This record gives sequence, C-alpha cells and structure tokens, in this order.
Amino acid sequence: MEQRRSLHPEVPESALAGTEPDSAGMGRRRFLGLLLAAPTVAAAAQLGQLADPATAHAALPEPSDIFDLNDLLTEAALPTSNLVSVQVNADGTASFAMPRVETGQGITTMVAMIIAEELDLPVEKVDVTLADARPELMFNQFTGGSNTAIAIYTPVRVAAAIARGRLLEAASAELGEPVSLLRSKLGVITSVAGTQLPYGELAEKAASNVTEHVEAILKPESEFRVLGKPHNRVDARDAVTGRKQFSMDLDVPDALPTMVCRPPTIKGTPDSVANLDAVRAMPGVTDVAVISTGVAVRARTFGHCIDAVNALDVAWGPGSVDGESDETVLEKIKAAEIPLVVPDVGETVEGEFTFHFRNNAALEPNTAVADVRDDGVEIWSSLQSPILCKQEVAAKLGVPQELVTVHVQQGGGAFGRRMFNDVVLEAVEISKAIGKRVKLMWHRTDECRQGRTHPMCTSRIRASYTGDKVLTFEQRHTSVATDYTMGFAEAITSLAARLPPLGLGNFAGFSLPVFELTVGVPYKFGVTTQLLNEIFQYDTFPTGSNRNLFNPDVRTAQELIVDQLAAKLGKDRYEFRRSFLDDERLIAVLDKVAEVGEWGRSTEPGIAQGLAVHKEYKGASATLVEIDCRPETVNRKIRDAVTGPRVTKVVLAVDTGLALNPRGLEAQMQGGISDGIAQALTSSLHLKDGTFLEGSWDDYFYTRQWNAPPEVEIIVMPPTTGKPGGAGEFAVPSSMAATACAYGAATGTMPTSFPINHGTLSFTPKPTVPPLPPSPTNGLNFTY
Repeated sequence: MEQRRSLHPEVPESALAGTEPDSAGMGRRRFLGLLLAAPTVAAAAQLGQLADPATAHAALPEPSDIFDLNDLLTEAALPTSNLVSVQVNADGTASFAMPRVETGQGITTMVAMIIAEELDLPVEKVDVTLADARPELMFNQFTGGSNTAIAIYTPVRVAAAIARGRLLEAASAELGEPVSLLRSKLGVITSVAGTQLPYGELAEKAASNVTEHVEAILKPESEFRVLGKPHNRVDARDAVTGRKQFSMDLDVPDALPTMVCRPPTIKGTPDSVANLDAVRAMPGVTDVAVISTGVAVRARTFGHCIDAVNALDVAWGPGSVDGESDETVLEKIKAAEIPLVVPDVGETVEGEFTFHFRNNAALEPNTAVADVRDDGVEIWSSLQSPILCKQEVAAKLGVPQELVTVHVQQGGGAFGRRMFNDVVLEAVEISKAIGKRVKLMWHRTDECRQGRTHPMCTSRIRASYTGDKVLTFEQRHTSVATDYTMGFAEAITSLAARLPPLGLGNFAGFSLPVFELTVGVPYKFGVTTQLLNEIFQYDTFPTGSNRNLFNPDVRTAQELIVDQLAAKLGKDRYEFRRSFLDDERLIAVLDKVAEVGEWGRSTEPGIAQGLAVHKEYKGASATLVEIDCRPETVNRKIRDAVTGPRVTKVVLAVDTGLALNPRGLEAQMQGGISDGIAQALTSSLHLKDGTFLEGSWDDYFYTRQWNAPPEVEIIVMPPTTGKPGGAGEFAVPSSMAATACAYGAATGTMPTSFPINHGTLSFTPKPTVPPLPPSPTNGLNFTY
C-alpha cells in the first residue's frame, strides 16, 4: 500500500477527515503532492481528475456554460501537474521553471506572487524562468485561451506549500521544537524563543533523497498577504531600461541575421532566381538559399539582409488565393451561410455583420535562432506551443525528437500569433540548407502580407419578440476557416471522449469544438441557437485566432441586436440588458459600469454611450464606452493618421473570481480595451488580387495616441469564487461591442461592417516588388 504523510503534523488526521469543502475549510485546501528527490528541497503537486463535466453543472442551455475551452485546457494539463516543481535554493531564494510563455501578459509576476504567498517568501526572492520544451509536460506547456492562471494556480500552490512544510520540519528537527510552535515569514523560520533560521540554511537539510507522496494544506484566502494585492511587475525595471531580453535581442554566437524574400501573393512559391550569384557577392552577404517559402539571405547585419532581399530577381509561382479580394471572399462567405430555421413568431429584429481580415500586430517581430547539426538541433524562440514546435521540427528534418532542443524566450506580444511555429520551421530549413546557425527575423511587411490573419467572417442574427418577451435568438457565424492545429487541436482530440454531448460531430474540424466551447449568449432569450460554418480551409489562407478567438465578432453582433431589441420594446438599453442577463455576476459588473460611467447622462448631439457585457473563462466583464462622432472630431486631421470617431471614455468592470494581481489585471484590461477599439473602428487588412495591401505599422491602424480614450477606469470587482479566472483576452469582446453600440447610438445608424473605416483605403499601398519597403531616413520630421 502506498504510504503518504502530512507535512502539517500539528493538524491531526481526525480534524481533516470528512471535512466539508467550504471556501475556507480544510477540505478545499488539503492536497496530495510530491516531495522530490533533489539536492535542496523541491516539491510538486499531484492532482486528481476534475469532476465529470457532464455532471459538474446543472443543466443549462449552452455548451460553454457546461464545459468551456478553459475546462478542456485545464483538464488536459492535470495529468502532468506533478511535473511542475518549486525549488528552494541554498541562498534562500526559490526557483520555478514556468511551463507557459511570458509575452507581456505578466504571468511571471503572477506566479512569483503565488509562490511567495504559499512559501512565505518576499516576491523579489522568487526567480521565475521559462522552461525549455519538455514533451513529458504534454498540454501543460501550452499558452493560450487565457488558461495560465486557472491551470497553474493550484499545482504551484501545492508545490510551494509542500516545500514550506518540509522547511518547517527541518527547522523543527534543528531547534527541537514542534512544527506547531514555529512560524515562517519572509524566508525565515522563527521559534517561540525567537531563534531564527533562514530558508537558505535549511534548504539542503530539508531535501529528500527519494521522491514520495506527501500531503500539504494550503493557506486560506483570509491569510493572504501577497495574492489579491496590487503588485508591480517583477520585470518592470528591465523593461523600461532596455535590459529585458526578447527573442530579437538574442546574441547566440555565429547566428547571423537572416531574412526571407517573400512572394507578392499569399503562399506563392519561388520558381527560379535569376541573380543568385550576384546577390551572394553583395557586401555583408554570407549565404543565399532557395527554401519552400521564398529565398533566404544570411548576412552580417539586417541592413545587409534587406538590401539583398530587395535585390533578388525571383520568378514566383502562383499563390493559394490569387485573384481573391475582399469582395470575392465576402461573396463566398455569404453563399455559405447556414439558413435561419426558427419559424417566424411575433415580430423580428435582424442584422448581418461583416468583420474583415485582421492582423495580430504583436510589437516584436517573429524571430528564431536555429542551429541544425548532424548531431542535433537547437532552437531559440518565443513559443506558445513549444512541445508542438519540437515535434514539427523533428518531423520536418526527419530526426528523432530527442535530438531537438527548444529554448523558450520572452516574447514582445503574441495575441495568439506565437502559437504557430512558422518562423522556427523556416529557420531550421535555412540552417540545414546552408549548414550554419541563423537568426531569422520577419519584417513587419512579412507579417502583414504573409503572416497569420484573423479570418474574414459574417454574423447573421435574427431575434423574435412579442410584448416584453424575446422568444428566439438565432446566430449564424460564417468564416474563412481558422487554423486550430497549433495546440488546441491535440488537446481537443485527447479529451473528445470526456466532453459532454455537445453535438460537436466530426472532430476533424477543430473550429467547431472551439466555437461551441467559447461562445454563448449571456441573455435569457428563449430558444437560442448559434451555428458555425467555414470556407477556405486553413491550408489556403494562413489564419489564426487574434486575441479571444471568435468572441469579439460574435459578441459585437449580439450586442448590436440587443440594442435594437431594446429600442423595439421601448426599453432603456441598460435596463433591458439587466432584466435579461442570466448571471448575477454579469448583473453586478453591468450595474457597476452604469453607476461609475454615469449611464444616461446628458450629452450633446454626436456624443453617445454604449454598453456591453461578456462572460467567459469563469469570469464576467462589462464595458461602458462614450464616443465622440461629431464632425469636428471625425474630420480632424493628423498627419499620416486615421482619425474618425474617438472613444473619449471607457469604464470597464471585471470579475475574474479571484484577482491574483489586481494591478496586472488592470494592465491586461487596458490592453484589451485598445484592441477592442481598434477592431471596432480602425484595424483591418485589405485583400486585393491575392495580396494584403497593408505593409507595416504605418498603414495597419491599431489604436494610436490620437484615438485612445483620455479617460479610462478599470474596476476590479471583489473576489466572488475564491479561484482565479481567465483574464488575458477578457476585455476585448465587451470593449469592441460597447464601442460599436456607442457608435450606433451617436450616429443613429447601426454599424454593420467592421472596422467602420474599412471601406475607405486611407493610404497608398507599398509595392510588393521589391518585397520590403525602404527604411525611413527622415524620422526626425515626424516627431511631435
């Protein structure tokens, strides 16, 4: 029989047995974990299975209320939670190799706070690094779906609690006092007599030479001194002083700058190159090689690379969507829409909404260092799915996975883009072709024109009502296919048998499960249906999710129809929403933004407010937006800028259950607000004859300073569930939807195409040949 013991002998087993699992009781805080064999004390969690999703909730009308994408990702990660360990070092610090990637969302700070809380250490004495690809972690090393806080919270706490318990045992043996009389604080254990032992003096004595199961009791929330309190980012100083290292800052010996000359149309391939020898002889150039996606140039500097790329004379084969433009793709999408089927009952409100292609627009360009040798392969890059990257590299090169080492780097933004390993696969192909290390960086133009795009889609909605009742609410979402083969797919496949009967059908298409497990209608609207159909499979368009998957578009369409319903029923838009919401937490955040944002205040013509709510990933959010659509604002002129309507005020209330770091959560919400405003008003890609016209940041109009709201207030609601919810993507849907609703109220016309400025091409497209625009030499002329 397996032996296990408690690391809290001061609590008798009889006190634990049969304890009811209330929010502060032992039943919820008592976990099984592992004391690891290591030179200093190290521990990990050993968690059981989640409740069966088919019986975990009362019967509710929507699949995502029963079992959502976060449930799936969390359950997929559970079997390897015991491999995520916390180490206490001989210098009194703690170390943790984070299995998720930091791309600016602040998870290294969050995890340092979790460890500091449970281990009784100062946050600054917790060192969080990024783990190399570890195939044994399986789905525990996938960053996506706002899942990190939810999936990692308990395993990290358990591991830290076991380590603390072991340190207390070592101190008890050293001092000859029972554990129950010892106290730990800020990395020091103190006896009743006042004798102090720093963790560093106990780390080796607390170590174990065997791995064994132990039990640990987690702190109750009432004793938290770190979690739930605002904390600055642990990497803030490095970030603002330029010392923070990203993939593009890597200085791996002999990994010279490398770029790729890319085709003029999407997924075109090189047929021939007329001047290979001449380009090889250009200053600074060391190598030129034809690869599957273009022609690669390795040189002494990136400036040399750009000159050589633009000098190449390449004959290109056809692309995958030559001849396609916004208009032709939209026509095909509309032809593929699933019909509305509910018979007409009562009166109806209907709308069809178009959402154009969009770019992930991460601040740091895609970068990877690759070293392909006969005896192994080594990779350095910012990756959201590093295990999949390892697998794909091995398959591409025809080598065993054991010969591929993948080092995960900090990323300067991701928004779903770094789930895909395109830059790595290109880098290893180039390194193999020339037999040298390379540091491949994509140009901004590469990312706009050949990178992953959020697909064009439509959402058609029809709602019927009679009296003050909404009888039906039908939504048909039709889209260019989203590629979910970058990490979500394997998790979905692995848990297919565990999913409740959602009617998901054939798992060969992964968009459908993701759609069913993320979207919903947060209102009690009678018969509600949401269906997805896709065209142009992902081997045609290079697609991916763009921060929050389907929900920004789906929720924007819904909330605009909700405004129309409120008008038809003669109800205030806030009161109408409040009366139909299906969740008390949603009502609370809606009430809060209406109160703080002064809903219904008198404004001059052309200025109006909009409201939207969103629930997802165990949380609730609401956003109030105030927009200025007066002619003097819409027509204001700023050099080389898209202006148009301006959001002047945003109030967002968010309930994530338990906000681990409210300051970090506020920052996440601010970023999501900027995303939502951009997607509603200004940000899109224009497709013409198989090419996206946008070529860099200067013509891809993300929210800029002149369009950012001067007044923003984020309200983090008090804890409601005692557990963290997802936050990374949470602000985008309600912010985009509220902006659209405010625009409709200000102009008197419901917007139906997003972003609203897409129909006007406000820039002269950069040429496709040469593929890279010239670097600016007049930057000082554009300072303000």
